[in-house]
Amino acid sequence: MNDSSVPLCVDLDGTLTPVDTLHESLLRLARQAPIAILALPFWLRTGKARMKREVAVRTTFDSALLPLNSELLAWLKTERETGRRVVLATAADSLVARQVADRVNLFDEVIASDGVRNVSGDAKRAALVERFGEKGFDYVGNERADECVWRSARKAVVVGTNRQAARAGRVANLGRIFAAPRSGPKVWLKAVRLHQWVKNTLIFLPAILAHRILVPDVFLHALGAFIAFGLCASSVYLLNDLFDLSADRLHPRKRNRPFAAGLLSARSGLFASGALFCAAALLAVVVGWKFAAVLAGYYLLTWAYSLRLKRAASVDVMTLAGLYTIRIVAGSAATSIPLSFWLLAFSVFIFLSLGFVKRYTELDEARQAGNMTATGRGYTAADLPLVMTLGVAAGYCTVVVMALYINSTESQLLYTHNKPLWLICPLLLYWISRVWLLTTRGLMHDDPVVFALRDRLSLVVLGLLGLVVLLSI
Repeated sequence: MNDSSVPLCVDLDGTLTPVDTLHESLLRLARQAPIAILALPFWLRTGKARMKREVAVRTTFDSALLPLNSELLAWLKTERETGRRVVLATAADSLVARQVADRVNLFDEVIASDGVRNVSGDAKRAALVERFGEKGFDYVGNERADECVWRSARKAVVVGTNRQAARAGRVANLGRIFAAPRSGPKVWLKAVRLHQWVKNTLIFLPAILAHRILVPDVFLHALGAFIAFGLCASSVYLLNDLFDLSADRLHPRKRNRPFAAGLLSARSGLFASGALFCAAALLAVVVGWKFAAVLAGYYLLTWAYSLRLKRAASVDVMTLAGLYTIRIVAGSAATSIPLSFWLLAFSVFIFLSLGFVKRYTELDEARQAGNMTATGRGYTAADLPLVMTLGVAAGYCTVVVMALYINSTESQLLYTHNKPLWLICPLLLYWISRVWLLTTRGLMHDDPVVFALRDRLSLVVLGLLGLVVLLSI
């Protein structure tokens, strides 16, 4: 019996696509119909197949956005061109499976869960044996649950590691092996966005500007707050990426994020997010209850932004500015250093300007791609001039606040040599003007803070600002 006469049966989750469609559907359900999550235990009581069907009919599944195993897909097309019958055999609900089959336009038949029978493990093996006979098909799978299917298959085709292939080879004749996406430490560091922790250095500002950062207790409390904020933010980043899978997969850069690309599973992301949040909460309590309260407020505001506020024009950038400013409030709460009105006002305006930079960049990219709106945002291409005007105005207000502070009695009391501080104003004017010039030219990173950390001139300006402050002390 040659290969072309043997049906080739292909699993979906973790095989044809690196993701688990059920887990992603559950995430969509939690976002689109959160009340329906409460019904999950009742659906499960009548069987997993029923639960899958109920989830499928209540969520919108876009197969066009699903990442696929391109190497496996190319091989399947080659096999089908030889006249071989190719079958999609999956435990996913048939409503989902048929959408994928229609997109791929490759499968001659679909065998999937139907709301009554859950086609997984032994049930899948029985269905394939009933349809094609014992040893009458080849099966492409990826996990331990597929071993029972491989036992009844003529050949086992594996998507995974050599260890997984060795297990398959113990129960069936081993065919081809395809590599699966690997999730190493670098992938996880990218997922938790460790580089974004630099934003939390704002926590140190109250202590630095009060000239108390070298006091041991102050520094240790600020450091603990910094780590707690980082853990909390990373927890939110993971969940936010899971809830934004569809939007990220439409974005030219965000589609390469670990969850959107299928490098990490939704289940592992949920577990990691929970662990990071628990660690952040414990550390926050150690730092102090005032800081813990501020961190809780940050967490709630972050979720309000992710779930709703980021879709409201103007409110979104104001919330972003607030989230940055809360870090300064957290630094004050952690170190018991009184908040400065001038520092808060400066923070609100500078980050409001950078928030508008972020929105302008996203909207301009969408316009160049032929879209009149930015995905998941409350702006249209016609808003670009207004967004720029508001952003530049907010940025220049930052310079006004700084000038008023330098001329204030608080500044004169805190700095021995007050006059050099005036050099801060032209440096800020230059940097803000340059940021907006690059933004309107389409040369800005979609995260202006990341841009500032990578841009040499921005780092030079930051160094000069630091030098000016040191000369004034």
